Amino acid sequence: MKRSKRSVNYSKWGYIFIIPFFITYFIFSLIPLLDTIRFSFFEYFRSGMRIIGPNFIGLANYKALLDSDMLRYAGNTMVLWSLGFIPQIIVAMLLAVWFTDKRTKMTGLQFFKVVMYLPNLIMASAFAMMFFALFSTNGPVNSILLDLGWIKEKIDFLGTPFGTRAMIGFMNFLMWFGNTAILLMAAILGINEEIFESAEMDGCSPFQKFTLITLPLIRPILTYTLITSIIGGLQMFDVPQILTNGQGSPNRTSMTLIMFLNSHLKSRNYGMAGALSVYLFIVSGILCYFVYKMLEEKDPTGMMREKAKKNKKKDVTLNEK
Repeated sequence: MKRSKRSVNYSKWGYIFIIPFFITYFIFSLIPLLDTIRFSFFEYFRSGMRIIGPNFIGLANYKALLDSDMLRYAGNTMVLWSLGFIPQIIVAMLLAVWFTDKRTKMTGLQFFKVVMYLPNLIMASAFAMMFFALFSTNGPVNSILLDLGWIKEKIDFLGTPFGTRAMIGFMNFLMWFGNTAILLMAAILGINEEIFESAEMDGCSPFQKFTLITLPLIRPILTYTLITSIIGGLQMFDVPQILTNGQGSPNRTSMTLIMFLNSHLKSRNYGMAGALSVYLFIVSGILCYFVYKMLEEKDPTGMMREKAKKNKKKDVTLNEK
């Protein structure tokens, strides 16, 4: 008699182990998301001691937001994000290339990584409070500049739109450039050294190696960094909220979309808050899609192109014969 072999199916255990995640996601993420979308179509707010709604009003909340200052606050958000992200990615890339270059022979690399990452460990609220104290009219920065004789009158750093925006951008830069630099360093160190050695033997300059080898091969990490930064920029709240005391001063030039959303939540206007959340969700998705498509590269090393050229030459040779 032949003994029947009993096969053990382990695939079901994978589904069993991921059930807790899906239960948690369903309760704490999916249901609130769907509820937010539902509230965006209703008139639902508090007037004094009386609660109005929920009354279905269709797209009225979305239209009211377009007629409000939402687009202006969206512009503020993009300006503040750009002031922090552009120097962040430039400095992070320079540090990553410098620290991973074998010719520099730098020692204590782990120490520098820790120092760069330290600002990321400080809470954004504490960071904002520290800068508010340092750069206030009676703060130590003004006192030092007066003692050195570099200025004759105290500077109101937070009294102008440029000063406030520059301060917020500088804080965002300091908090995140270390994290970005470490990500880019890991990506560059993951590139095979033989590729760089072959490029050097072919006479490539350092600039050519960076533009033709390093940048294409770290494209996935650059895409991840840009997408997460865009999402974080659209959710910018704590630094401008604390630095401007929630007013977006001066003249609401530092008011972000999430601060605008928070004002609706404070007034218990859940319908408008839901509609604004949906707008943010749609804009985030569109921006991330375009960034992904722009940075998508199916053949970063050029191997497929070279192979196609060789095959084409072979075909031409055979046809001639």
